[in-house]
Amino acid sequence: MEPAMYLLLFLGGLAAGIINTLAGNGSAITLSLLIFTGMPATAANATNRIGALVQTLTAVLSLRRTKRTLILFKDSLWFFTPAVLGSVLGAFLAVDIDPILLKRIIGGIMLFLLITMLYSPKKWARPTEVGKTRKTPLNWFLIFATAVYGGFIQMGIGIMLLAVLVLLARYSLRDGNIIKLLLALIFVVPAFVVFASTGDMVWLPGLVLAAGQGVGALIGARYILFLPKANAIVKILLIVILSVSSLSLLGVFEALSL
Repeated sequence: MEPAMYLLLFLGGLAAGIINTLAGNGSAITLSLLIFTGMPATAANATNRIGALVQTLTAVLSLRRTKRTLILFKDSLWFFTPAVLGSVLGAFLAVDIDPILLKRIIGGIMLFLLITMLYSPKKWARPTEVGKTRKTPLNWFLIFATAVYGGFIQMGIGIMLLAVLVLLARYSLRDGNIIKLLLALIFVVPAFVVFASTGDMVWLPGLVLAAGQGVGALIGARYILFLPKANAIVKILLIVILSVSSLSLLGVFEALSL
């Protein structure tokens, strides 16, 4: 590849690292860039896991170790089992699911989440509900189902996790984001191992992209996430990402270009 392409991969990774740390769907950028380099979709999907691993690991290690963060880490332990099981299953199913159908389904889900954010904003703005039990079969299944999708394609996984953690588990956006980062790391490790074993990863472009994602994750997790207006920043970012992503995944942009 030309040197300019490596610079583009790094800058795209930087943007994706910040977006994924604060909200999600940065993989829409990274997957598009990898495919733009000429990689087949299967290789791009596998190579994207390199940056996902570096980014999530950096984000978790960059979080400030406050008392609140440690409490949230402890809360998230119960979700580890469905996260690992779902991620492995999703990675193995990656070759068996129609990607077009999956894109339409996820687009519909994102459109629904956008509607709830615009018309029921209080559900996304409430503080963490203290004392609420989160060890329920529904939460276990939803984390498992989200992990299956994350193991399959990764794109949009952060937003789907936030929806489960904020709307159903009743965490605030900031608290949900912290748990999301830890669970995203749990998702990506088994999927990374599965995809690495296939031999489809293209390492040099993947590592350049990963370097950008690592820097972006550091900036997002260490500084932006703990700003006093972090919830407001995340909410605005979510509205923008959900709007663009839902229209793209539902094929609206493709229809308009015809």
